[in-house]
Amino acid sequence: MSDSNDPMAEIRASFFIECDELLEALQDGLEQLSEGADDPETINIVFRAVHSIKGGAGAFGLESLVRFAHSYETVLDEVRSGKLDADSEAQKVFYQAADHLSDLVRMSRDGEEIPANDGEDLIAALNALVGDLAQDDVEPEDFQPLGVAISLDLPAVDDAPATPVFLVDFKPGQELFATGNEPQMLLRNLCDLGQAEVTCHVADLPHLDQLAPETPYFHWTIRLEAAISEAEIRDVFEFVDGLCELTVTQENGAAPDNPDLPAPDAPVNDEADAAPPPEPAPAPVEPATAQAPKPDLELVPTTPKPASPADKTSPAKPSGPAGQKSVVRVDLERIERLVNLVGELVINQAMLAQSLDQAGLSPHSDAMNGLEEFQRLTRDIQDSVMMIRAQPVKSLFQRMSRIVREASAAVRKEVRFVTDGEATEVDKTVIERLADPLTHMIRNAVDHGLESTEDRTAAGKNPVGQVRLSAAHRSGRVIIEVADDGGGINRPRVLGIAKSKGLIPADATLSDGEIDNLLFLPGFSTASEVSDLSGRGVGMDVVKTSIQQLGGRITITSEKGKGTSFSISLPLTLAVLDGMVVNVAGETLVLPLNVVVETLSLGPDDVQMLRPGAHVVRVRGGFVPLYDLGVMLGYRAPRDSLEKAIVLLISLEDGTRAALVIDGIQDQRQVVIKGLDDSFYRAPGIAAATILGDGRIALILDPADVIAASGNFPQADLSIMERKVVND
Repeated sequence: MSDSNDPMAEIRASFFIECDELLEALQDGLEQLSEGADDPETINIVFRAVHSIKGGAGAFGLESLVRFAHSYETVLDEVRSGKLDADSEAQKVFYQAADHLSDLVRMSRDGEEIPANDGEDLIAALNALVGDLAQDDVEPEDFQPLGVAISLDLPAVDDAPATPVFLVDFKPGQELFATGNEPQMLLRNLCDLGQAEVTCHVADLPHLDQLAPETPYFHWTIRLEAAISEAEIRDVFEFVDGLCELTVTQENGAAPDNPDLPAPDAPVNDEADAAPPPEPAPAPVEPATAQAPKPDLELVPTTPKPASPADKTSPAKPSGPAGQKSVVRVDLERIERLVNLVGELVINQAMLAQSLDQAGLSPHSDAMNGLEEFQRLTRDIQDSVMMIRAQPVKSLFQRMSRIVREASAAVRKEVRFVTDGEATEVDKTVIERLADPLTHMIRNAVDHGLESTEDRTAAGKNPVGQVRLSAAHRSGRVIIEVADDGGGINRPRVLGIAKSKGLIPADATLSDGEIDNLLFLPGFSTASEVSDLSGRGVGMDVVKTSIQQLGGRITITSEKGKGTSFSISLPLTLAVLDGMVVNVAGETLVLPLNVVVETLSLGPDDVQMLRPGAHVVRVRGGFVPLYDLGVMLGYRAPRDSLEKAIVLLISLEDGTRAALVIDGIQDQRQVVIKGLDDSFYRAPGIAAATILGDGRIALILDPADVIAASGNFPQADLSIMERKVVND
């Protein structure tokens, strides 16, 4: 049977989507633990994530996932109860278990076969953390046979008359078992609060021929004597909020903490007790341990809170205030279709604007006024659609933390991974295609960038190296940086390797920046031997190619003894951009509007020649390199005079400024980005193409790439010119 005919397929898909969110919450909690945040809420976040994954997996019969999650959950429960200290060694095991849990979720989602003994070593490591603590737990067989009330005497409880005595009536709902929750664990946690006497009521248990295995028939009454508040009791049942009936009263008749509950002397609702059991759930559940009846105590019933679908697959939380944000999940294909339609809408809007302009209509006519409103609405629609596609880079950064752990273990280095700007939003397509380049860069930072522990100690550094991954929005683009505090690039060695491999001439003299860029040459590697991480000459050239395919750039900054930083500059979206449409030698080109600072018209004294073919333009007391776009792109020969030429002053992300000579400016407008596939030549400076309002194709330029391909403007000569002008 295909998934399209399977009624559980959609629910199963929703479960795995929830698993991604739960794994993200698990990673967040573990990172907070590693930073010293051992507060109960942080530990509860970690426990809830594993507990919810286990519960959903049980509903779908994913036995391997349930088994491993159960072992993981058991250890986390010991941390939650304060019996186990989450020290650094325990945190390492927790991280490894989280990685393996993520693998099991992925394999279960993709239908891959999970080996029978997969994860046995991690389960053993988890059990080793618990050690003898498990012997102190109340095992299922320790419960007494039917007809006996259980009295759990816990040590050192004050028996003073002022100690509050609570009566807790707990009746599981059918959804509680379907989500993998266990009443036994809840009762144990409750009994840990003080002296407790637990009574199981089995009066609703039907005859065997009428028994529905998935239906809960038991409920429990717990008499708890402890110096606590009612809120602490309800915290024990926080994970099953809305999945059970829970009543808490004090034996002395004091008013309960929850004002929504009826008074203690309210009449018992016999009709509610006599209500027929709910329909059996489709998923198998674990049977509850039954206890014997005792004369029923007159307790106040409470109306169960209806459980939302999110409560059944995600960690249960107290209901939030009215107006809480809701989330609707939509297939990516539908969003892609919407984005494509918006792109076509932008193109048609441009065509309509050009047609009305050619018709010679008055700017104040009704048609032109309507066009302006249409343009505004089109812009709002485009912005809204782009926000739908935008996603925080947090999930990508969390995947990189696993790469750091694995790489550091492979090379036996202590590494601290630091992230910044995880909330930075980027187009989903960009995030997906960034995974491989970032993986290469992170591994190189750990393997090549960071020194060994011995070398760091000898240099007076912290023995634990640091790799930082950050993201931020800047000038309409997203900047992602991978930095380490290692020894920096050994430039003499890099230059020697490049010459020995014939990648550059033996007599070549290169600047520091040019030597750094040798790392991006195909086949270049500084590894002395082949390892699991590097040494095969494949890596940074793949990174550069991947970044360029995304319309981005990558630069290197390195300082000897202090570390190296790789900076990636990417467009926020791969769909639409704000551009300036210009004319150059009869060709129509588009430049990203975010890099254009201002326009200039050159006068006779504005241009200075450094040497033949290299000019600078004076701008407010400084000098900026001048480039003729027509010459650089091969459209025409150099001009005899640049006087009265139109110039665009641009500023790049790294602070570099330049002046581009053009022939004219057509318009500023939104353009739809159309990528050039592999059948086209990858010309330097050409990022993509677009369709104009008249149906013609225009190339979209990458100004930074244009300047880089021009032959490296002599900055040293520029400094000489500045000093000469000042002296004159």
